[in-house]
Amino acid sequence: MKRTTVWLTTAAALAGLAACTSSDSSDNPEQDRSTAPAPLPALRTAERSTERAETARVRSSTVMGTQLSLTADGVLAWHDGLSGALTIDYTGGTAAETMRGLGVTSMQARYLSDAYYARMGDTFAAKTGGKHWLRYAYADLKTFGGGAALADQMRSTTPGQSVRLLLDSDDVRELGQETVDGRTTTHYAGTVAVEDVTDTGLRQRLQDADVTAETVDIWINEKNLLVKKVEKTSTANGKVTQTAHYSDYGVKVAVRRPPAADTEDFKNLLSQSSTNPT
Repeated sequence: MKRTTVWLTTAAALAGLAACTSSDSSDNPEQDRSTAPAPLPALRTAERSTERAETARVRSSTVMGTQLSLTADGVLAWHDGLSGALTIDYTGGTAAETMRGLGVTSMQARYLSDAYYARMGDTFAAKTGGKHWLRYAYADLKTFGGGAALADQMRSTTPGQSVRLLLDSDDVRELGQETVDGRTTTHYAGTVAVEDVTDTGLRQRLQDADVTAETVDIWINEKNLLVKKVEKTSTANGKVTQTAHYSDYGVKVAVRRPPAADTEDFKNLLSQSSTNPT
């Protein structure tokens, strides 16, 4: 199999993973949005509470058109940059089919301050020099197509991002109380135009993906913490839906760097693909 196929497939899978750490939103997303007052003070309180929590457990699902669908389960921390450990399961899509051909259906993922690490399995390792872990330095990802967007996505997966997005919406509405994971929550929703996003890195990521607007639904509990989010958008690669449930705020998160001897740098793999396509 061509090494080019190996790294391209890995990049596609990474794109889906990066978007995740991210049930559908309401069947009628426009319901009552024209009449209810904008609940900005409540959202600002939720943003502060979520940021102060610093860690959480997350389980999520991501669908990227017909390209990829996956689920993720693990922990994230955002008190000193992004760190975390997730288990990713590829559940469908063309990229997932190719990954299965490489012996990868489930993958360990680790976020550290400088890079993202993915453990790809024995079959994949046999095709890439025998090393199981791939290291994606955030800076290096900016050197190839879509890399800047990818890097920003990986460092923007904390729950507070969805709250900040909704604060940039000019039609945010409170849709009432709903039960999520057995707890009473308040549902907020809105549509965010990309040009209105105040986070410059996030705005650039969305623009790089040819996104013009994104719909955001979030559910906040009685402690002013985000417990669920649904983000939907259309990109050049198709419609993307990201759903995440957050729990156990304050959970201990300790992420170890994979052994250097068992780690291949994605930049090196990319270089090998260019010089030795077979």
